[in-house]
Amino acid sequence: MLDAIRWDTDLIRRYDLAGPRYTSYPTAVQFNSQVGTFDLFHALRDSRKAQRPLSLYVHVPFCANICYYCACNKVITKDRGRAQPYLQRLEQEIQLIACHLDPTQKVEQLHFGGGTPTFLSHDELRQLMAHLRKHFNLLDDDSGDYAIEIDPREADWSTMGLLRELGFNRVSIGLQDLDPAVQRAVNRLQSLEETRAVIDAARTLQFRSINIDLIYGLPRQTPENFARTVEEVIRLQPDRLSVFNYAHLPERFMPQRRINSDELPTPAQKLEMLQRTIEQLIGAGYRYIGMDHFALPDDELAIAQEESTLQRNFQGYTTHGHCDLIGLGVSAISQIGDLYCQNSSDLNQYQNALASMQLATSRGLLCNADDRLRRAVIQQLICNFSLEYADIEQAFNIDFQGYFGELWPQLQDMAKDGLIELDRDRITILPAGRLLVRSVCMVFDAYLEQHSRQRFSRVI
Repeated sequence: MLDAIRWDTDLIRRYDLAGPRYTSYPTAVQFNSQVGTFDLFHALRDSRKAQRPLSLYVHVPFCANICYYCACNKVITKDRGRAQPYLQRLEQEIQLIACHLDPTQKVEQLHFGGGTPTFLSHDELRQLMAHLRKHFNLLDDDSGDYAIEIDPREADWSTMGLLRELGFNRVSIGLQDLDPAVQRAVNRLQSLEETRAVIDAARTLQFRSINIDLIYGLPRQTPENFARTVEEVIRLQPDRLSVFNYAHLPERFMPQRRINSDELPTPAQKLEMLQRTIEQLIGAGYRYIGMDHFALPDDELAIAQEESTLQRNFQGYTTHGHCDLIGLGVSAISQIGDLYCQNSSDLNQYQNALASMQLATSRGLLCNADDRLRRAVIQQLICNFSLEYADIEQAFNIDFQGYFGELWPQLQDMAKDGLIELDRDRITILPAGRLLVRSVCMVFDAYLEQHSRQRFSRVI
């Protein structure tokens, strides 16, 4: 079975290195300021000519309260009035981008992230969705994959009803941990009842899918109390689960400085948490998709993986990797053909650029032939746990083993260790290697140098 995992503590300790999550290749670390709005317009023109379907990501940066673990681009404020000037600039960006695309290009996927998207009032959410529908070809038959991130403390039944009315059919719920001591340590007090109420509303209103986010490695967590959280979450029966490893990087993310590092679990405790969580979820019928993701067998991600059509982009595992991804809002990233570009991560710079009727593109990357080739290799490994040399050879007109000859000793070592099977036709990630698939992908990463690894979280 695709979700088979073999836990090997020795291998995990040896291969649990810091490295990218590969929501893109090359990763965002390689983005540079040489890419600007001219490149974006050129890529949008190509998308229009090719009539490629679209995936829209909309970033709403505001949160009413700070969660100490958070590494997202956010603005903490109790002043709900700050959303209005941001929405004005966001609407300008939508208009500027849309005029370079064909109005018939279908938006197959939409994702509101943050921050806390439901920081916006009901009127503001209506206004934003109306503007998107005016300028983009959003589907109105509920066939699209339209998701929004929910903080249960910022949503109730009326909010959920509004979101369903506006066309959203998937929700992703931030939970992290249910233990009150852990919640106090990270400044996110959220009861099981609040979370259950939002899930009950989503089910009653016929949202198609519910995802719950958990984090292991937070202060005051123990294998025992985190197992209780996982047990409660299994009772909620989400369609998907994301179980993230907390990366404590206070030198990079200021809110994390409020976390008492003496209260963090040890590496051994974190490993035990992960192992127990995997056993609990697999025992409850969830499939291991890869990285931090689990899904029920009838979920689209699990089905796509069975059919070898699963893909990965800046929104994580997806069935819509064939779409051009348009990022809207502060810090949002687009992937259009071979172009990656990112808006300014500074709210004032973003708003000032659009106030001058200029896009806020600040950096990016245009993939070369080698990037495209390695991106395809990494995509196959991280999504399907296998790679056929012939597929890459036909797509890129190369001899696979010849092109990657210098990497072969590393791959052979991984094969000896039991992470992968290396034969004449393919690479297969073995059950003991599936938790460490990022480590296998890192072998093919031409940019990954030792000095840059400190920018990444560890694999486990």
